[in-house]
Amino acid sequence: MYFPEQSQHDEALNNADIDLLRIHSLETFGTHDGPGIRMVIFVQGCQFRCLYCQNPDTLDVHGGSFIPIDELVQKAINQKLFFAETGGVTVSGGEPLLQRAKLIPFFEKLHLNGISTCLDSNGRVLDEQTKELLDKTDILLLDVKHINNDWHKKLTGLKNKTTLKVAKYREQTGKAMWLRYVLVPGWTDQEEYLHEWGQYFTDFKTVERVEIIPFHQMGKHKWDLLNFEYAFADVTSPTEEIIQKKTAIFQQYFKNVVVK
Repeated sequence: MYFPEQSQHDEALNNADIDLLRIHSLETFGTHDGPGIRMVIFVQGCQFRCLYCQNPDTLDVHGGSFIPIDELVQKAINQKLFFAETGGVTVSGGEPLLQRAKLIPFFEKLHLNGISTCLDSNGRVLDEQTKELLDKTDILLLDVKHINNDWHKKLTGLKNKTTLKVAKYREQTGKAMWLRYVLVPGWTDQEEYLHEWGQYFTDFKTVERVEIIPFHQMGKHKWDLLNFEYAFADVTSPTEEIIQKKTAIFQQYFKNVVVK
């Protein structure tokens, strides 16, 4: 593993300094993480060890910096004019569910100010706090990295069981969900598993959109700077022909499939 798992620190990250969110960075005028123009907060800390991770600098639960939640709310209020009817705030990562206790009051305060909320998550945790946070999440952007458990573990270091439980729970609530899938040649493009992925989710009523994200090498320099061994250094991006061919499989199961 290129960076050790930090499971023992999960609860400290979630419960300590409850008025402060540990973040990596913040993006204004984001257009790739949910509908409309959004303020995107990239939180610090993740337990997945994805071999293609584009932000390995967000993994360490001790990294980043603490920002008061009220300060983040005020930043969102200041940008509210630009959000218009469809925009809002997205919390991405890292993995936001590692700070779910803090995000509950954050999302509450955003809603009180008429600002919509998106959560971009890999579904790492499902407990009562997660359920409460999801209840305050207008759109869940769920990254389902592989439908096959063995391939998922080879790709991320962890099994997909909890991610699929989060998806099923979200479906039970009837609240909106977008599914995301990174297309990596030789790793996540096997047609039998793409069909299995589609068949698994095709009857979900809450899935409004499926986003296909072709693998790229734009994050490689971060691995180099961190002196991490990058297993995907020689993996090429999928060609346009491959992207179209694999996207056509998803389109057999979903009406709204978008290539990012």
